[in-house]
Amino acid sequence: MHPVEPFRIKMVEPIRLVEHEQRQAAMRLAGYNLFALRAEDVFIDLLTDSGTGAMSQAQWGAMLEGDESYAGARSFYHLADVMQKIFGFEHFVPTHQGRAAENILCAVLMKPGGYVPSNMHFDTTEANIRARGGRPENLVIEEAFHPTLQHPFKGNMDVSKLRLFIERIGSQNIPFGALTVTNNAGGGQPVSMENIRSVSEVYHEYGIPFFIDACRYAENAYFIKLREPGYAVKSTLEIAHEMFSLADGAFMSAKKDALVNIGGFLAMRDGDLYQKVCNELILREGFPTYGGLAGRDLDAIAVGLVEGLDEAYLAYRLSQTAYLAQKLLDANIPIIEPSGGHAIYVDAGHLLPHIPHGEFPGQALAAELYLQGGIRSVEIGSVMFAHEDPDSHEMLYPELELVRLAIPRRVYTQSHMDYVASVLGELGEKKETLRGYRITYSPPLLRHFTAHFEPL
Repeated sequence: MHPVEPFRIKMVEPIRLVEHEQRQAAMRLAGYNLFALRAEDVFIDLLTDSGTGAMSQAQWGAMLEGDESYAGARSFYHLADVMQKIFGFEHFVPTHQGRAAENILCAVLMKPGGYVPSNMHFDTTEANIRARGGRPENLVIEEAFHPTLQHPFKGNMDVSKLRLFIERIGSQNIPFGALTVTNNAGGGQPVSMENIRSVSEVYHEYGIPFFIDACRYAENAYFIKLREPGYAVKSTLEIAHEMFSLADGAFMSAKKDALVNIGGFLAMRDGDLYQKVCNELILREGFPTYGGLAGRDLDAIAVGLVEGLDEAYLAYRLSQTAYLAQKLLDANIPIIEPSGGHAIYVDAGHLLPHIPHGEFPGQALAAELYLQGGIRSVEIGSVMFAHEDPDSHEMLYPELELVRLAIPRRVYTQSHMDYVASVLGELGEKKETLRGYRITYSPPLLRHFTAHFEPL
């Protein structure tokens, strides 16, 4: 039996399934880009788990006590206390969301031609590196590219590849190294403590600052507790503290595991780097004690960071994802296995082998999922990650063509998951009829947000 929700519902928001003809018209108007849909035309919204969760009564109560002083607000120091308890870094600055933290980190450390290795960079991290003339490098373990392979930590970085990469590129050409927990681009898969420690040792051996992309750190900590020998008796707080003790800093979108609708941070140990970050922050975000956020948002993050580590909540969170995963497997829908923490990743490349990379099988499946059931998801494949090699000018496609069903925190019920599985099961029965798409407009970076498509 799956754990039941460790909460009661106190407020509801009405949703409705609009008629099929209206969904067709909405998609045409949106250029077949699900990001461009009006939210009221969506029935079940699994586009992202970022900022789409439901806050608790404690978070709403904290917001009412927010201190909106420009400098030195009480809300900042409330957050600072929680940051020290969980992450343990000497310095941090709040930002309006995670990509702002990435932008500031790249602004102060990146130089054109530099490389940043990680297990797998997600979209905004990769784009911020490229925007500064850098090159992101993904070094996840080979097991990550085998969707049905059962491996407890498919988000791990290949440490041997990392060492070889550093020796080939030269540590002087690597301004910082990263590791994403959990690995969003690769199926929401966790990273083991053993791997975090090994990655840390390699980075530090070569004098490379190590930053953790901590968006879903609490889910990763709970996976470590469940799956890694020696951690079952440790609390998620203890595990989180150990994770971050191995790094020189972290950046985070608080819109994930801090359970809020907006916010983020950049944390570090180095005092000189902190001063440079503050200078950049003041220019782009705001004063270091508010960093682009209202005081009430800082208080909501402080409460949410603690709630996000609650093990009853995490047990429910992971079980809801596992429930949907099993329903899809029962319907013969291929997914990344085992299921991750925040989302289900449908293997669109395997489900639609007749649609090649250049015709975007993930986009085709995501579009049809909305047209048939009013369900909004997101493509994580060639639309999001295909790019031209800067040396050979060859188009490079990702190995996996996925559709992510990201589950907002504390929002949808088991009945909603049943509906999603039912619609996908029906699509699976007529998969041969689905056709690809072509791009009619595309910006140079992060094209999946604003590109226009048309069906072939």
